[in-house]
Amino acid sequence: MPMNHRAATKLIRDVLNERKASPEIHKGDLLDQIVDDMKKENFLSDDFIVSILFAVLLASFETISTTMTLALKFLLENQSIMQGLMEEHEAILKNRENPSSGISWKEYKSMTFTHQVTNEALRLSSVAPGILRKAIKDIEVNGYTIPAGWTIMVVPAAIQLNPNTYDDPLAFNPWRLTSRPNERVGVLGKNFIPFGGGSRSCVGAGFSKVVMAIFFHVLVTEYRLTKMKEGQISRSPALTFGNGLHINISKKHG
Repeated sequence: MPMNHRAATKLIRDVLNERKASPEIHKGDLLDQIVDDMKKENFLSDDFIVSILFAVLLASFETISTTMTLALKFLLENQSIMQGLMEEHEAILKNRENPSSGISWKEYKSMTFTHQVTNEALRLSSVAPGILRKAIKDIEVNGYTIPAGWTIMVVPAAIQLNPNTYDDPLAFNPWRLTSRPNERVGVLGKNFIPFGGGSRSCVGAGFSKVVMAIFFHVLVTEYRLTKMKEGQISRSPALTFGNGLHINISKKHG
């Protein structure tokens, strides 16, 4: 077991034990709910909880941070898109009754352009290098037979960057969903699978989109961004940025 994995699981276990030892302390988070459920469900052992929390933290951090980094790169290269985001989120602040309140679910659902930017970033990032599925029966595909029991690897990038589905597939164009009906059908169907598909799609899909929307909201309403050093994109096979994407971030006010 790699050292960083051991250190991470030990940290999670220590926090879990601390929370179990002090049930009177309520922070209103996921761990509170888990500790409460452990009293009712026998299968929720310490080892199981530690493994689940490690998987959730790893999956959410790696995929969301990489997709947001790619989105930042494209936003800095396309000022009209950045301006569109700013206008949408400034309008949310202007229409908010209580300026100091957080983002409401109604406000989140109203972020039409933000959702388009998020979907386009997800399409281009294709963070998961492959999605594995097992054939439970023989499958005929274009004259070939995939025998039952074989493992199938679906490559999201091959689907989401397919020029037969998307015009100019490598271009960052959030408006493609509204200006090109055929592509909209693709995004809503089988040609857009950043979170997998079917009954085993990623349980964190909705969470990831909310996190990205809140990130964009805070970013464009409170900060200015200036690119300092270009980030080189590569896949090995996961999406990486080599020496990183260097950005200067400063407060808009104060």
